Amino acid sequence: MVYGREGGTEQLIPFDVIPRVLSRDEWQQLEHGSIQRVEGLNHFLHDIYHEGEIIKAGVIPRDLIYTNEFYQPQMFGFDPPGGIYTHIAGIDIVRTGADDFFVLEDNLRSPSGVSYMMENREAMMRLFPDQFAEMSIAPVTHYPDELLKNLTNCAPRAAPDPTVVVMTPGFYNSAYFEHSFLADQMGVELVQSSDLFVRDGFVWMRTTEGPQRVDVIYRRIDDAFIDPLAFNPESMLGLPGLLSVYRAGNVTVANAMGTGVADDKSVYPYVPDIIRFYLDEEPILQNVRTYMLQREEDLKYALDHLGELVTKEVHGAGGYGMPVGPAATKDEIEAYRARILEDPAKFISQPTLSLSTCPTFVKSGVAPRHIDLRPLVLAGEEYTVVPGGLTRVALVEGSLVVNSSQGGGTKDTWVLER
Repeated sequence: MVYGREGGTEQLIPFDVIPRVLSRDEWQQLEHGSIQRVEGLNHFLHDIYHEGEIIKAGVIPRDLIYTNEFYQPQMFGFDPPGGIYTHIAGIDIVRTGADDFFVLEDNLRSPSGVSYMMENREAMMRLFPDQFAEMSIAPVTHYPDELLKNLTNCAPRAAPDPTVVVMTPGFYNSAYFEHSFLADQMGVELVQSSDLFVRDGFVWMRTTEGPQRVDVIYRRIDDAFIDPLAFNPESMLGLPGLLSVYRAGNVTVANAMGTGVADDKSVYPYVPDIIRFYLDEEPILQNVRTYMLQREEDLKYALDHLGELVTKEVHGAGGYGMPVGPAATKDEIEAYRARILEDPAKFISQPTLSLSTCPTFVKSGVAPRHIDLRPLVLAGEEYTVVPGGLTRVALVEGSLVVNSSQGGGTKDTWVLER
């Protein structure tokens, strides 16, 4: 589903048959760097919902956390199983040179894309079986097994044979295909709130054989709608009482409520310091230089250079309303300038990167198009990344916006094992 289009909401996501190829050494850097970020951010989430040591140390401003719209006070003092807040994360990475990888953003709430990664691989194996027979390309088809193992391992300890479900808001959600795909691949039930109920301090699923206890919920519903008793009381998508069962330790929710504060664009500039603070390591993957417009000097620079920068809302997603300076019209830039001046703290600006390109089939033949990569990190008893991830491609010539929600396409990602 593509939002913001007239004449219908559904659109096929284009698939390009020319793969993106990464060497083993390149992948190892991406893998280790992605794991490092997610591990550091899991420590950060635990800290800000407990002692707040990073705030006391002056590494990150107090107001940036406690006034953030994604910070959930209902999670304060709660210890999720294994101390894991984000079990599934997607790290969006771009390349600007031979060895220059930059993280554009961290997705810690309910990142999408794994179903397209797997469907892309299946299509490529049908189209080019000889290449897979001759080349040592790392597999990705075991991802559902790894995901199910991680979800099962984070179940409440009292559950001897944990029941896992995927909770979806329903058919009209833009990622519904992925919800149903993952449930099918893992061999678990795809449920909506109407399929569940809370009784005696546990979550139960309605089945033809009677109620069945649910131990792990892989939820694809935003915080605001997940439990109307704890968050938005008008939500018709959530399960009343879920948070109380979660806090009692009788069900595991993946990803935990309140993780959004760690992938907010206002926190993004601090991630290298977060890694240093909790892991005592230097970041493997670089951040993009970011101007935080609540700072007077950054605001002045950004306003003077809007035509050269990419400016984003700190709570935004999907690239909507995001002016890419060199490609924006004068009117678009001036309109955005007015929005910034209304509340500078809602925005950040970044340089327009010269993203790497990959050969892509277009109407005129084969041409370079800009790409990014989303490795999927699983956190549990250990951190794992299925080699490859989702490569997204901007199909419009010169465009830097690769989001599928705005009509971008995807490619298979080949990681060479030798």
